[in-house]
Parts: sequence; structure tokens; C-alpha cells
Amino acid sequence: MAPDTPSTKVSVRLLAALAFVAVCVYAADQLTKHLVTTTMTEGSTIDVVGTFFQLHFVKNPGAAFSLASGSTWIFSLAAAAVVVAIIVFARRIRSSAWAVMLGMLLGGTLGNLTDRLFREPSFGMGHVIDFLYFPDLLPAIFNVADIFIVSSMGLLLLLTLVGVNLDGTRVLSKKRQRELDREAEDAASTGTAPPVDAPVDRS
Repeated sequence: MAPDTPSTKVSVRLLAALAFVAVCVYAADQLTKHLVTTTMTEGSTIDVVGTFFQLHFVKNPGAAFSLASGSTWIFSLAAAAVVVAIIVFARRIRSSAWAVMLGMLLGGTLGNLTDRLFREPSFGMGHVIDFLYFPDLLPAIFNVADIFIVSSMGLLLLLTLVGVNLDGTRVLSKKRQRELDREAEDAASTGTAPPVDAPVDRS
């Protein structure tokens, strides 16, 4: 009997989940930026929790957390490439966790890309609106999109560590693989059928 292989059929449910997460992230990012730009002046600060958490309105020409200022066009191209890659790979998703992770990354990337494309000073060179500031914890000022981009990278690392693939299959640990090898050897020596590992849950 041939081993089970991941279905090649597109999962509409998981695509919808990815899109829903992306839209929510994008909406939260753009709404908060709109509130900041319409109620604060650039460079102003509002203490939310004393000086521990502040709203500090700045326009960032660089990457997330104000890195590499002056290379805006490079990050615009990189963000566009990320969006295209997510759209291409989305059809292969068979894991809810991967759908959520890619939705977070897509929404956050689109949020900052919108700023770079349509905000001043020019198309593709626009400055990203940053306003979240924890001066005692981080030297950088960031936004909602940055939070979800970084969180998606953390979730990607976790999925990689636990062995969950994009198609919903799991990578067997070395310990489990050794156990299966021993069971197969025992089955071969006794003439019984080799054990079949538990089916993969791709929900």
C-alpha cells in the first residue's frame, strides 16, 4: 500500500483563515497609524504608563525598529517580494498554524509597505509611521505591523523546532524514528506486519 501523501487540493478554509488574519492585522496597523497622524504632531510624546510606555510619533525611513535608515527603496522591494512569496506558497498550506503565521506576516508587511508606497516623500520612498516606545526596554520606536512581523518570525521558529511543515506533515524526531526502525526490524524478524505510525493531523 502506498504511503499517504499530502493532498494537492487547495484548502479554501486555510486560505480564508490566512486572509482573515492578514486583513485584521493590516486594519489594526493602518487604523492606529491614522489615529496617530491625525491626533499627534511629529516628534510629540504621550506618556501612557508613565515613562515606561509612551506614544512617540516619528517617521521612519528605514526598516522595522528604525534599522538601515536611508535604504527605503530596498525595503519596499523586499516587502513586495515577501507579499508575492506568501501568495505563491499560500496554495500549499495544510496547517492552521502556518496559515496564522503567514497571515500575520502578510498583514504586517502590507501595512508597512503601504506607508512606503503612499506616504511622503515619494512613491516607494515613503516613511513608515512609528509610535510605540518603551524607552526603558528598547531603544527603537515601532508600530503594530512590526509587532506582528516579529511575532510571525517567532511562530515560524517554533513551527520549525517542533517539526510542523507547510503541508501539515510532521518531521519525526530522531528518537521516534529509531523506535520505528526497531519495530520494523522486530516485525521483519518475526514475520508480522510492520507497525504503521499514527496518521498526520492536518487540521
